[in-house]
Amino acid sequence: MIKRVFLIVMDSVGVGAMEDAHEWGDEESNTLASLLRAQNFSCPTLKRLGLFNTIDCGVDSPVACYGRMREKAKGKDTTVGHWEIAGLVSPFALPTYPDGFPQEIIDEFEKRTGKKVVCNKPYSGTEVIKDYGEKHLKTGDLIVYTSADSVFQVAAHEEVVPVSELYRYCEIAREMLVGKWAVGRVIARPFIGEYPFIRTANRHDYSLAPPSETMMDVMRRFGKKVISVGKIEDIFAGRGIDEGNRTKSNADGMAKTEQKADEQWEGLCFTNLVDFDSVFGHRNDVEGYANALMQFDKWLGEFLTKLKEDDLLIITADHGCDPSTVSTDHSREYVPVLAYGKKIKSGISLGTRQSFADVSATILEAFGLPKGETTGESFWNEIRKD
Repeated sequence: MIKRVFLIVMDSVGVGAMEDAHEWGDEESNTLASLLRAQNFSCPTLKRLGLFNTIDCGVDSPVACYGRMREKAKGKDTTVGHWEIAGLVSPFALPTYPDGFPQEIIDEFEKRTGKKVVCNKPYSGTEVIKDYGEKHLKTGDLIVYTSADSVFQVAAHEEVVPVSELYRYCEIAREMLVGKWAVGRVIARPFIGEYPFIRTANRHDYSLAPPSETMMDVMRRFGKKVISVGKIEDIFAGRGIDEGNRTKSNADGMAKTEQKADEQWEGLCFTNLVDFDSVFGHRNDVEGYANALMQFDKWLGEFLTKLKEDDLLIITADHGCDPSTVSTDHSREYVPVLAYGKKIKSGISLGTRQSFADVSATILEAFGLPKGETTGESFWNEIRKD
């Protein structure tokens, strides 16, 4: 049996449009393929593992098991993507607000916070502070905006609204946004400086609690430790997590994951590397995105040497965010799945899996645990050596 699993989500590294991507206007999206156009792009470790085999330009004999996964839930956002990876296929589509939030929501938010609101439109996070930041500085009004995802985002300058106060306003919004208004995440977006302003690493997500059991709940019930790195703890509203490790960047997330590899524990280390998405994908920065993946690849080469006999590494993603398209939003894409370890076969093609939840089912079976309320079809017997 496996003793430790490292599950790393390369946030937004999709591998091609799903069959229904046209319903979202994403039929031309392929995040990973877009990075091949970047100057001097090279990811030898990921290529050796089989990542690029998922877009038909890989190696003949990958050292990992590889495949791609279809999202069963109707969405392309962080929350439902991670829920599905953890074995919970969202039973409903989280609400989005392409015309901004209804006035009744804004009125109630203003009433509860005692602050006025500006913007209330779908907006790029970097552009919204350029366009509304100076007005916010003069009035103290909160910048509320959304995107194509199910999010209620609140931006404020740290010298005008202290971070702790911004967090309190977001907690108020999270309390409000339930039932028919149950957005996936309320996000605090603090910024600093002068025009054009800079967003800080003090972002904080307030997610909708999962509506049913996830693999982490099952693991904890059977005495396995669950460690989160990055925004995993936020995405699951803290549920099913024994130890949370928030991060300020991909580099910070990789360092904290590597630290866990050097420690003694038994269970799951669930890591999200968000910079691919938030810093580069949403800003249509192909070169930056490619460089970030190359940095991860360099780190990964060293990390593989730290894996112990009873470790399993699974690398995947939660959606796409193709930086080469006109859109700055997430894209409805297949995601890769790589499985590697000393007890894992090499070169096994997992084909196209029918749900992200197959990751959860595989992890639970690798530990010899029941699925509980979770879903998905395990590929453990396909990849195990004995």
